Amino acid sequence: MVRIAVIDRDYCKPSKCNLECIRFCPINRSRKKKAVDLSEDKSRAVIYEDICVGCGICVKKCPYNAISIVNLPDEFEKFLVHRYGENMFKLYGLPAPRIGNILGVIGQNGAGKTTSIRILSGQLKPNLGRINEPPELDEIVKAFRGTEVQAYLTKLFNGEIKAIVKPQYIELARRALKGTVKELLVKADETGLLKDIVVAVGLEKILDKKISELSGGELQKFLISAVLVKNANAYFFDEPCSYLDVKERMRIARAIREFTKPDKNYVVVIEHDLTVLDYITDHVVVIYGEPGVFGVSSKPYSTRVGINTYLKGYLPAENMRIRDYEIKFRITVKGEVKEEAQYPILAWSNMEFQYPDSGFKLRIEEGEVRIGEVIGVCGPNGIGKTTFIKLLSGELKPSSGEVLLTAGSVSIKPQEVSPRIFTEETVLGNLKAASPITVDPTSWLYIELVKRLKLNRLLERKVEDLSGGELQKLAVSVTLAKDADLYFLDEPSAYLDVEERIAVAKTIRRIVEEKHKAAIVVEHDLLFQTYVSDKVMVFWGEPAVSGYSNKPVDLRDGLNLLLKHLEVTVRRDIESGRPRINKPGSVLDREQKQKGIYFSVE
Repeated sequence: MVRIAVIDRDYCKPSKCNLECIRFCPINRSRKKKAVDLSEDKSRAVIYEDICVGCGICVKKCPYNAISIVNLPDEFEKFLVHRYGENMFKLYGLPAPRIGNILGVIGQNGAGKTTSIRILSGQLKPNLGRINEPPELDEIVKAFRGTEVQAYLTKLFNGEIKAIVKPQYIELARRALKGTVKELLVKADETGLLKDIVVAVGLEKILDKKISELSGGELQKFLISAVLVKNANAYFFDEPCSYLDVKERMRIARAIREFTKPDKNYVVVIEHDLTVLDYITDHVVVIYGEPGVFGVSSKPYSTRVGINTYLKGYLPAENMRIRDYEIKFRITVKGEVKEEAQYPILAWSNMEFQYPDSGFKLRIEEGEVRIGEVIGVCGPNGIGKTTFIKLLSGELKPSSGEVLLTAGSVSIKPQEVSPRIFTEETVLGNLKAASPITVDPTSWLYIELVKRLKLNRLLERKVEDLSGGELQKLAVSVTLAKDADLYFLDEPSAYLDVEERIAVAKTIRRIVEEKHKAAIVVEHDLLFQTYVSDKVMVFWGEPAVSGYSNKPVDLRDGLNLLLKHLEVTVRRDIESGRPRINKPGSVLDREQKQKGIYFSVE
């Protein structure tokens, strides 16, 4: 049995705790040191894995939840690829890129997906777990003897592979790059295909913009284009769909497949939107484990089988259960009416609104939201979805029409989540300020908003120290914890992995149903919408010029309308119930378009 002891260095604070992890450790080391002791510089605790028995006392005693101890089978050590340092994250195995198809990588945040890409692109030299005596390149290659990864690493280390990476965190580019979009792309172009790529990705209108002026979606498309214009033979895309609406995600997926030429090059894509991942990839590798502690790369599966296997929580090729429950998807079809949905909590007439400065004009069809309903809102960026929320909440006044029935109290989660939107310093403080009952371990709100979203381990942490995904989950929890009649949630799945997205969707539904309230959710992830929404409002038009929305309709009709505008057909997977995009021009695609069924639930 291999014992992994991990201490989060950001949250291990010996100067601020009573060192109970050391005081209560029952194991002595050479009668001088315990299995848990202070590092030489006294800045953090250290666990000696060779003598630790995994009793878990230190885990329970640490007030900052900084310690994790996991036991793994001995055979895992044969596949150890990298460890960042003593008592830090371990990665076992690597995805194997193949020429001739696009490889997808799926898994939880913090399980090693980005680390795998860094190794495969040559940005990080794997140490095989030998922190103090790193191996030479030939020794690293021998460690993968008999696998597809060995052939790939041999080419990489010999300089036969030129790799280019689209990073996960695109915000860094805004600070590091200076100049306009056109200037930087012309400078980066090595293929001579810049004009074609600009059109394919949709950058024509922002070529003269400075990088510092770009929105999140525009910056994402710029960085993807900067990768596509490079003359490389290994392309890596780390979460290329963040900040993009449904239409842009489809555009980017097509551009990646067209310009990376996967029949001649290696292409790897990490993506949490399963609909897009299914659309763009040919094979999938699942990276599983315990986030922040260890990660294991599975064998490659065909895309459909790999995604369904991940959702089931059991990997047959490895005979490994990675989750104790199965993820299934629901579709609310016409005719289902909730018992509590007998009267509206919010209603509005036909409305129009126009911004005096930009001239953007929005038209909204009359509609209503009933008790116990979750209304999904989808459509392109810049088409008026956030403006619609501001009209309903009273922040903006319509040019014509009116909100006929106000919802009383409203709780809003904004689109952009940052530490400055929170009023308190810690996670615990913000949850308590929203509703004191939320932090009571005996309450159902604690179970739904804190435990389900795994915020219980973050309660003492400062908001400014949280990652993007942690901030998102806190924002959702604070919004839903407040005593309100109607909840507005703008893009609640951003930065979240698949399991976290499902957990958030379940939480939204549970809160709405238990409190007998209602919610309006703006979301680009089709899979998320099918899980959380009862009805859908579809926005379309010309971004930044004019927008139009229909009234709330049932999920099938709404998504059918949306996909018709996108000229994309979607079917449900028979096994898992998840939505799957048909390949353009395929038999199913042609048949559904002829019938006018762009979103099939059969």
